Amino acid sequence: METVFHARISKFMNASQRKPYSSAVSVFHGRWLPEEASPAGYAALIDAYELPVPLPRRLAAIGPRHKVYQADDWNIYTPRHTPDADLIGHLTFALRYEGLDLAALKALFRATGPDPITDIVRASPTGSYARRLWFLYEWLLDTRLDLPDATRGSYALVVDPDRQWATGGATSTRHRVKNNLPGTPAFCPMVFRTPALDAFVARNLAGEARRLIAEVPADLLARTAAFLLLKDSRSSFQIEGEDPPQDRIQRWGQVIAEAGRRTIDRAELERLQRIVIGDARFVHLGLRAEGGFVGEHDRHTGAPIPDHVSARHEDLPELIDGLTAFDRGAARELDPVLAAAVPSLRLRLYPSFRRRERPSPPLSHSSCSCRARLQSAWLGFPCFCRHPGSGR
Repeated sequence: METVFHARISKFMNASQRKPYSSAVSVFHGRWLPEEASPAGYAALIDAYELPVPLPRRLAAIGPRHKVYQADDWNIYTPRHTPDADLIGHLTFALRYEGLDLAALKALFRATGPDPITDIVRASPTGSYARRLWFLYEWLLDTRLDLPDATRGSYALVVDPDRQWATGGATSTRHRVKNNLPGTPAFCPMVFRTPALDAFVARNLAGEARRLIAEVPADLLARTAAFLLLKDSRSSFQIEGEDPPQDRIQRWGQVIAEAGRRTIDRAELERLQRIVIGDARFVHLGLRAEGGFVGEHDRHTGAPIPDHVSARHEDLPELIDGLTAFDRGAARELDPVLAAAVPSLRLRLYPSFRRRERPSPPLSHSSCSCRARLQSAWLGFPCFCRHPGSGR
């Protein structure tokens, strides 16, 4: 019986798969399920291929009852939603019910190699899910699969705009899809739609802010902005436990005031950093040249106790280039509410030489443009981010 059991499982496994897809469990990677259920979609793929990526905040599983519901960090689906126990089955389930997790997809594509994705497309050349996977493979890995250009099939959206925020997009005639991803392979923040975000976007806060500002005398607005900037600067240093000289607080306020006035790129970010630091004799300006983390050290051994491990310093130039491209492209289509949500992922990158960073309030400076918020974050100050899609 044991031999027959493993033989039946092995037909669903390819060479790159590390273990069979999970059966019903009560605990998955340390997370309790609301009831015994079988992981599906990204959860099943991450487990079976042992992908080195963070688990999505919300996972999916197939429960025993004919009831779809959410509980804790799980979406539980019915037996009729059960995907085929193979790569295309779980990938299709993920795209249909979970949206795009670019980190998981990139790690999966690296694990499988090109052949399984090529086989999926050849088996269903007009299928929208197959063509979306084909596009995502080439887009994320910058690799061209051994496939001819698609000639049939309706143009499919890469991002489901009912599930995640997307841009207007541009057509890819090779795959017959519309690339509405909000970024580039180096920096592409995926923001899920929620009732709260939809409600805020519907309020047109940008228009409301412009209307209110138009009613305030210019000199009063300038004095108020200067006061708030100085107060915020002092608070930033106090939370860090620092007591900087007055001129450094003023320089920080100057940088915040200038944020958003120029197109973001590495040279502009380094210029802002020089203004803040002032005397650079004892610090290294620019991108980190070594690893970094946010946290403390053990008082006895000196060993690091990280709360967050920063992006690899080798990746920073590419990530900054991706951020620059994002600022000049997709960011211009974002509602200010989303522009405020995107930089709240700032600790993902953490590109500076600084040892610690204070996270800013999630919606601070929410009336500013995305460029203003991202520029204000440069090199060790709040609001910088990276997308998980680089898979690093």
